[in-house]
Amino acid sequence: MEVLRETLEEEGEEEVAKHKEEAEKAEQVETAVKTAKPAEAPKEDTILTPEMLRDLDKKLSETETLVPTESPLFTKETIDTSQLPVSYKTNSPKEEHLLQVADNFSRQYSHLCPDRVPLFLHPLNECEVPKFVSTTIRPTLTPYPELYNWDSCAQFVSDFLTMVPLPDPLKPPAYLYSSTTVLKYQLGNCFDFSTLLCSLLIGSGYDAYCVNGYGSQDLCLMDLTREVCPLTVKPKETSKKEEKPPPKKYAIKPPRDLSSKFEQEQEKKRQMEIRAQEEKRLQEEEERLMEAEKAKPDSLHGLRVHSWVLVLSGKREVPESFFIDPFTARSYSTQDDHFLGIESLWNHKNYWINMQDCWNCCKDLVFDLGDPVRWEYMLLGTDKPHLSLTEEDDIDLNDDDDVENLGKEDEDKSFDMPHSWVEQIEISPEAFETRCPNGKKVIQYKRAKLEKWAPYLNSNGLVCRLTTYEDLECTKTLEIKKWYQNREDMLELKHINKRTGLNIDYFKPGHPQALRVHSYKSTQPEMDRVMEFYETARVDGLVKREETPKTMTEYYQGRQDFLSYRHINFGPRVKKLTLNSAESNPRPIVKITERFFRNPEKPADEDVAERTFLIAEERIQLRFHCREDHITASKREFLRRTEVDSKGNKIVMAPDMCISFEVEPMEHTKKLLYQYETMMRLKDEEKLSRHQAWESELEVLEILKLREEEEESHTLTISIYDTKRNEKSKEYREAMERVMHEEHMRQVETQLDYLAPFLAQLPPGEKLTRWQAVRLKDECLSDFKQRLIDKANLIQARFERETQELQKKQQWYQENQVTLTAEDEDLYLSYCSQAMFRIRILEQRLNRHKELAPLKYLALEEKLHKDPRLMEYLKVFA
Repeated sequence: MEVLRETLEEEGEEEVAKHKEEAEKAEQVETAVKTAKPAEAPKEDTILTPEMLRDLDKKLSETETLVPTESPLFTKETIDTSQLPVSYKTNSPKEEHLLQVADNFSRQYSHLCPDRVPLFLHPLNECEVPKFVSTTIRPTLTPYPELYNWDSCAQFVSDFLTMVPLPDPLKPPAYLYSSTTVLKYQLGNCFDFSTLLCSLLIGSGYDAYCVNGYGSQDLCLMDLTREVCPLTVKPKETSKKEEKPPPKKYAIKPPRDLSSKFEQEQEKKRQMEIRAQEEKRLQEEEERLMEAEKAKPDSLHGLRVHSWVLVLSGKREVPESFFIDPFTARSYSTQDDHFLGIESLWNHKNYWINMQDCWNCCKDLVFDLGDPVRWEYMLLGTDKPHLSLTEEDDIDLNDDDDVENLGKEDEDKSFDMPHSWVEQIEISPEAFETRCPNGKKVIQYKRAKLEKWAPYLNSNGLVCRLTTYEDLECTKTLEIKKWYQNREDMLELKHINKRTGLNIDYFKPGHPQALRVHSYKSTQPEMDRVMEFYETARVDGLVKREETPKTMTEYYQGRQDFLSYRHINFGPRVKKLTLNSAESNPRPIVKITERFFRNPEKPADEDVAERTFLIAEERIQLRFHCREDHITASKREFLRRTEVDSKGNKIVMAPDMCISFEVEPMEHTKKLLYQYETMMRLKDEEKLSRHQAWESELEVLEILKLREEEEESHTLTISIYDTKRNEKSKEYREAMERVMHEEHMRQVETQLDYLAPFLAQLPPGEKLTRWQAVRLKDECLSDFKQRLIDKANLIQARFERETQELQKKQQWYQENQVTLTAEDEDLYLSYCSQAMFRIRILEQRLNRHKELAPLKYLALEEKLHKDPRLMEYLKVFA
């Protein structure tokens, strides 16, 4: 290809005839089948006779191309070009030069590579003006942080635009519209998608390229019915290896295993046979499902033209090169089977042709654009470094160059790419928030359907819904996931399992009850449910509450009393269940079990680990923490008897009312007084635990009632910065603007007239005389002078009064200084400080008034002389 580059440099400025019309479909197929594309194409060259080509053309013309019938129309006739700038309608001299270079390059490429399809170099834009593809890319960095990373940027392009299939799936489009037009109409084919995405990625700092190649049928038609929805893929759980505690010195040895090893082996063999049969059945079932899901053979496999984006490694810390399908915003490896071949790729600086064989799809391609053997570039001004040569080759090459270029000056024959003719890409905040066309988009996946809405489009805040099905026909619903935004109740996700009837609500921080997760099957009270809370937002440190019709279990963390667990067993209720039954008729408590974390400030023998209140049996059981050097823990049980015996004598404490087991017995624990005090304290704690259990029941009812109200109202929150939707802010702003406008109009209407009080003394309708005009001027100046004097006297009087009060306070302080307390002295100092501040301000105001008063007087006098009502009469006295 060196001859191609030299010829291009020599003939770059020659004029070229008009651009040739597009080749016919038969000629396109004839050249397309010869190029190296899919894996089915053999390596050996095949000589096709004219008869074979005619038969192939007839078969391809009879083949039905799978193109959506209800695709939106997006042609040049539907685009309003009247408001487009001049760069869209004409070419600059540099662009004309580039088109000539491109035509020359294409002509020589077709001459040297006749078995390759024509290059996609300069399609027409929306104004039917030929534009080079590299100049259609407009690198843009948007002001939205969400579009700075490739994944969110690709997702925005996929959501914002609606896919329009290519008019002819076997060749690139004849038109390539600007990204501004594509964003305006929210329609485009794969080349429009790729151009917009590549512009945004390059603006964000990625090394991105638009690719012209061949893809699979599912990729070209955006058919995701055989793809698994990414939202249904569960992340792999990383299993943490539990560290085994070191064996204790006095650990109990396990009992000897007396079971038969032969029986164990036989049981193991039987289990393995059962497992093998189950695996075989599952494998057959999986093969049957795969056969049912398998796509039909595509007669145009390897011929379908598609465009996608290539991101090379290096910039933005990209570790490995990858492909991005702009239709679905999914990333693929360069080894993926969906991509069957590459003809060319380009960015905003240059254009490269793939010179490698694609018989094995894109798996063997090397994306080293600086290698001229693998990638032939059009312009010499490429920013890709060339391959490094060995020392011997480098020396030989330098010698040859020295001989050839002896006595010659180097000529710079490089040609820089012109600037993009596309206007700056701008995305309005409204369009960025709406995302999907008309605010809604539906994507069909394998056994799943994904629906997206714009924020605030649904009254309940629903922005996304994923419905998964059991069958491929999507008739039996398995589960539903709903994502919400801007909810006042902070609801973020609702997960509904249709098979089990289990509902799980997920909340963001900020719920009134600090609710994080709520799992339930019924909203009725005293049913199976699990509530998880943000423990840092609660005073009691409650983490989780599990409830059944007969039990309630609570888990705590970070409490001062080290409580970690409370389990409550309820008995049958006497009265009938009502909605507020926990308050009017609470369930009788049978047993309360509480567990505690280790308190390091107490010895293990006195630190309670588990406390059980057997209310029906009137017993209290205690189990203490086990010391590290012990293998068992101390226990104690208290029996609660009636206060009097059979003879009516009062029972205080009996030795048989406390049964204890102590690892290291101590004397004070055997005394009846210690046991009595412990039992009295446990009775109080039992009352407290029962009261807390009752409060927990009331809290559950309160949460259920609150959730019912929230689901009925589903109020949405609106940011104070959202001036369009925030009605309160909008009303307040309009009211303030209205008040300011009325005030302005009032000031204009009632503008101060300094002569109005004096003109009112004259008879109405009488014309002014010279004597009256002079008298009006003198009276106005005299009145203004008196007002200035009065103001000065007022300031002087206030200054003198403040000074006298300060002197009196200082005299009082001198007389009572000995008897004053520290508080009185602080009050005196504070008063003096404030008084001095007032005196200093009054003094400054008085001095300033004395300086400005003469100037104000002269300004009024000049204004009176220029007043149109007095000007004629005062000219004589001027």
